[in-house]
Amino acid sequence: MTATHPLVDRARRLADELLAPQAEHVDQGEVPVGHLAAIRRSGLPGLNAPKEYGGSAAPPAVARETAEILAGACCSTWFVQTQHHTPVLTLAGSGGPARERLLGRLASGELLSGVAYAHLRAYPRTPVRAVRERGGWRFDGTVPWYTGWGLNDVMLLAGVTDADEALFAFAEARPQPGLRPSAPMRLAALTAARTVSLELDGLWLPEEAVALRTPYALWAATDRARTANVSPAVFGVTRSALALLDEDTAAPFRTRLAALRDEAYALADAPAPDDHRARRLALRARASELMGAATTAAVVAGGGRSMLLTNRAQRLAREALFLMVQGQTQASRTAHLAALAG
Repeated sequence: MTATHPLVDRARRLADELLAPQAEHVDQGEVPVGHLAAIRRSGLPGLNAPKEYGGSAAPPAVARETAEILAGACCSTWFVQTQHHTPVLTLAGSGGPARERLLGRLASGELLSGVAYAHLRAYPRTPVRAVRERGGWRFDGTVPWYTGWGLNDVMLLAGVTDADEALFAFAEARPQPGLRPSAPMRLAALTAARTVSLELDGLWLPEEAVALRTPYALWAATDRARTANVSPAVFGVTRSALALLDEDTAAPFRTRLAALRDEAYALADAPAPDDHRARRLALRARASELMGAATTAAVVAGGGRSMLLTNRAQRLAREALFLMVQGQTQASRTAHLAALAG
């Protein structure tokens, strides 16, 4: 545990005093600006940022535990703010002008960022193309999922170049020439996170907006290694569901949770991130299975009340369905289906 780290303490206070008490209300509406304002003030936006840019450079264990706490309290709020950490890490590893222009502002929470890159996993299909134009880059295509529309300030947008590179650049998260959002989607869970699709028709971004340009194969290898791991949010939602059960019922679930969590995080911390990939994918499937069982148990324990939209157990059960497919790749889907088939 990392309970002594100040960011863990702040995350827990946010969860206990703000996020969890309002989670059912948020679930039926949208993530309040006030929730994100509290997160901006907390220091959590700079969780992974270098200290010289005002960040905390927190170790992975702290990042994981804060994610568990926030996701277990209000998964919609967690999902909006978790988008922010990939742009921060991308800039931290970048040497371009975007780093100096944006990293400090992102680390302080002055700006919150979303991400628009999951479509890269459709390769060799290229839903979004990035083409050289006028000393910058022109983006065309469709971003099928963009979370936090109207809640975050900027986005990290990805496209594939003619040279089969993954190119990531920052754009303002607002309607503008060449960028048109859909209406917010109605989803079975996390509608409150304001997810839209984006139509790109000649969106132009200058060269200085580029944060990363790398061969697609290199980016994909890193992404495969990362997405094979269990998301900490899965453990957070599982914990919250178990809190709704009596101790006798919860005890065997807690034993399985502790063992899975220890193994998953030990693998995540292994020096070679792509080693034991099959084992990582199997653990991801097992963690999803445990989350599904725990949230189902909470629904059963709640009886008929669990069918109320204002009921915590059914909210957690719907969030569990969402987390089963969040960050999904072909490999993780195949492993999960194989596990379900026995």
